[in-house]
Amino acid sequence: MNEILIDKTGQPEVITASDGSLTIAVPIRIKRRGSRKAVALPDGSAVQPRPWDDTPTPIQLALARGHRWLAMVESGEARTLSEVAEREGMDRAYVSRMVNLTTLAPDIVAAILDETLPPEVTLFDLASGTPLLWDEQRAIIDR
Repeated sequence: MNEILIDKTGQPEVITASDGSLTIAVPIRIKRRGSRKAVALPDGSAVQPRPWDDTPTPIQLALARGHRWLAMVESGEARTLSEVAEREGMDRAYVSRMVNLTTLAPDIVAAILDETLPPEVTLFDLASGTPLLWDEQRAIIDR
């Protein structure tokens, strides 16, 4: 059997078998990126995503919208969330839920951005009735 082993430095080691078969062992770690998977190499570096994999996830877009809409109110560009909703052509309740995302704990925001939230946590879980205490928010994720 032919066997190619790649050590942590990325250097392959070729082992030849008498029956001509080939086995390839590659030390990689598969990391979840939203609904996609990413490869982490043994040295800790990540494989760069293909250009079409750079699209933000829906929860990342919602987080960005929430911050943008809150900034519109804080800067005086809009007086209320109702005004923001009207300008954006969105439902006021939707705008309010997305603005709720601006109160998330920093580690939850980081998990959203690096796509490491548990798959069972939904946008609705985080945006509707979001507790203000970060420990309570973390409890939503840890259930």
